[in-house]
Amino acid sequence: MASQDWVEKDFYKILGVSKDASEADIKKAYRKLARKYHPDTNASDAAAEKMFKDVSEAYSVLSDPEERQQYDAIRAMGGGARFSAGGAGGPGAGGFEDVFGNLFGQSAGRGRSGGFSSGNIPPEFADLFGGFGGGGFQAPQAPPRKGADRTASTSISFAGSINGTTIGLREPSGEVIEVRIPAGIKDGQKVRVRGKGQPGPAGNGDLLVTVNVQPHSFYSRDGDNIRIHVPVSFAEAALGAQIEVPTMNGEHVKVKVPAGTPSGRTLRVKGRGVKTAKATGDLLVTIDVVVPQNLNKQAEEAVKAFAAATEDADPRANLAAKARL
Repeated sequence: MASQDWVEKDFYKILGVSKDASEADIKKAYRKLARKYHPDTNASDAAAEKMFKDVSEAYSVLSDPEERQQYDAIRAMGGGARFSAGGAGGPGAGGFEDVFGNLFGQSAGRGRSGGFSSGNIPPEFADLFGGFGGGGFQAPQAPPRKGADRTASTSISFAGSINGTTIGLREPSGEVIEVRIPAGIKDGQKVRVRGKGQPGPAGNGDLLVTVNVQPHSFYSRDGDNIRIHVPVSFAEAALGAQIEVPTMNGEHVKVKVPAGTPSGRTLRVKGRGVKTAKATGDLLVTIDVVVPQNLNKQAEEAVKAFAAATEDADPRANLAAKARL
């Protein structure tokens, strides 16, 4: 850098700091401006490139205590005058370079080629753009990524969804991938098999298996609860009874049907539903009162006797009121 440039250029103004700015202030200002004007983030922008060179030049001087001292002295002594070696005064007359070069032991004119070259910034700012190679700026490198995930689907029995199971998926290559289905999985949920997806620089992706659960003819699922419909006779519903109902593990549990239970009422058996890692559901027993289709003579007489005994009871007494609009 020519000493004359030091007179002509106000490095403090370029960095936007005061003349008594601390080293930390100068570094902070440079970091902000270098990020803003760096050529790699301002492609084909001549104005930004020039600003980056000026900012780099200013920082290269003001960040060095010795050069900053010399720069301040030259600016104070040189003012706004412009000199050149071999100028007025004839051959041998001391120019600006000679005067201040001798003053500081030639260091004022040792030169930095305009500060840091285009694209370069000091090593202490290596984190500014994500790292540098060979002393120059490099665009941030994306971290290695895993391979893409693959998808598949499978169908399992209702019992398999409740108790858990293991299925095998065969690859086109003949390889069989074992997929463990956890107990309590719901229809449509996915199971992730680690490392069985597409290969990639950071490892294989995963295999996502959608599980379809086949319906059961007796049991149906409602969240973590299991629903069943159980038929009872008219006498059991009217007089009350204790009945046995099957559960999913093959056992039978006793359920009390209260007297006067209507068809469609649901009774709850605690803890006999789906067991998962988070909770255990219940068994919901819906009562279906069965109307006999064929009555023998004795049963028919008994029903007639019951009808006569309850002829004052009208199950449709409030129907008209309910039907009003």
